[in-house]
Amino acid sequence: MLGPAAAQAAEAAQPAPRPLYRDPLHDGAADAALVYNRGTQRWEMFTTNRRATLRLPDAKDVRWVHGTRIGIAATDDGQHWRSVGLAQFPPECSGPTDWAPEIVEHEGTYHLWLTVVPGDPDTHTRWQGTRHLQHLTSTDLRTWRCEERLELGSPRAIDAAVVRLPPALGGGWRLWFKDEAQGSRLFQADSPNLRRWTVRGPVTTQAGEGAKVFFFAGRWWLVADLWRGLLVMRSDDAATWQEQPTRLLAEPGRHATDRAKGQHPDVVVRGDRAFLFYFVHQGGEPEAQADERFHQRSVIQVAELQLQDGWLVVDRDAPPPDLRGLFGAGQAPR
Repeated sequence: MLGPAAAQAAEAAQPAPRPLYRDPLHDGAADAALVYNRGTQRWEMFTTNRRATLRLPDAKDVRWVHGTRIGIAATDDGQHWRSVGLAQFPPECSGPTDWAPEIVEHEGTYHLWLTVVPGDPDTHTRWQGTRHLQHLTSTDLRTWRCEERLELGSPRAIDAAVVRLPPALGGGWRLWFKDEAQGSRLFQADSPNLRRWTVRGPVTTQAGEGAKVFFFAGRWWLVADLWRGLLVMRSDDAATWQEQPTRLLAEPGRHATDRAKGQHPDVVVRGDRAFLFYFVHQGGEPEAQADERFHQRSVIQVAELQLQDGWLVVDRDAPPPDLRGLFGAGQAPR
């Protein structure tokens, strides 16, 4: 039996809802990137806003994942997220199709890397055409300034992940991205100033996307979407990586809205805890049996990462973590 203190703590815990967030515009939230807005003193979530309710006669037609704007959701208590509109980027450095935001705050400025797919969305019936990574900056997460288009030696570089390296590793910045022109492998590049990047070579031998790199429990970790579960790799220097034998979220969960593989995550480390924000297609829901396009819909879920035998594990069927004490209003990252 639980003691009085443990019983009180258990009673006070309030799991986050499942799903954590569902976009009201197109029901296609994906590729979450969380950031603390110091102006409003609340956490926000930037997402790829897929046109999931678009009904196309050809099942292979992918126009519904083009013509996408970046959505913004916000929370006051960490648990309940609401849409606060669409991001407004200068047209000269964004596109009719914007994907996979990555946001880093540095010295009072927010740096955003955006995957831009030029061209009329209605011509993108298949996974085709060029893409590139665009750097933008802002001081308030609302008004954005165009910076440089990243030159990474590829016409199809997407899905940025950026971290600042500590002085012990030489300082500067490191970028990971997917190069679709080279087998969709993940590559890394370095920069002294967030603007000039030098590609250092591939990180993976297999195809993947949506990498997220973070420091947790004394190690660097890379988590990426393999479309059959999440790849996990660990490193002592954020350069040389060892692959985890097992993948995360490869098997569907048991609970409603979480009954498909987990995809394209973000990870936020708060103190000694790490939280995985991932998206899930809705093809495993009862509605999909009557609606052949219901699988296009996607929602954002959250689960807490744990260490087990030196590797990362996650129990998606456990009650979602209580986020109130870490992602509520005024709870800024340190």
